[in-house]
Amino acid sequence: MLVVIALCLATVPLAGGNLMRLGELELRMPGLALGGIALQVLILTVAPGGLAGLHELLHVGSYALLGAFGWVNRRVTGVPIVLAGGAFNLAPIVANGGVMPTDPDVAGTAAVAPRAGEFLNSVPVSDARLGFLGDVIATPESLPLHNVYSFGDLVIVLGLLVLVHAACHRQNAASSRARPTGSS
Repeated sequence: MLVVIALCLATVPLAGGNLMRLGELELRMPGLALGGIALQVLILTVAPGGLAGLHELLHVGSYALLGAFGWVNRRVTGVPIVLAGGAFNLAPIVANGGVMPTDPDVAGTAAVAPRAGEFLNSVPVSDARLGFLGDVIATPESLPLHNVYSFGDLVIVLGLLVLVHAACHRQNAASSRARPTGSS
């Protein structure tokens, strides 16, 4: 996802936008997003096998924090699309006990495979509930950083693209004021 975000940012200057305007973006309660991201980092890196039984709960909790952040910022252009993508991801996660189901046929294309006792947020699940919303879209193994993605991931990326471009193409208050017209 970081590569996709980098590509998204790279398209801004190509489309005539100004990346510096991202600094003007006013987002409310950023601690909610930081908390959600911190939970994801915790369960995937710090203690991938040491939190048995809590991983799934923390995974859903991370989505709750990120969803709350999105909700309080829902008036920001692009955020409602990101929220929809998050909901598309959360539904199969909740329906499958806290993990994102991966199509077993495409799981081998994922860049990371689970080891015994290790938690991954996306795992092969036979007969998954809402499996069509799980990680079923595989990028070719020949690509660097190949992986599997969900429909929700694609919607999130679209929302981020809209958010970044809207923020980087809007005029600031000083330059958008109408200039007085008069005769000289």
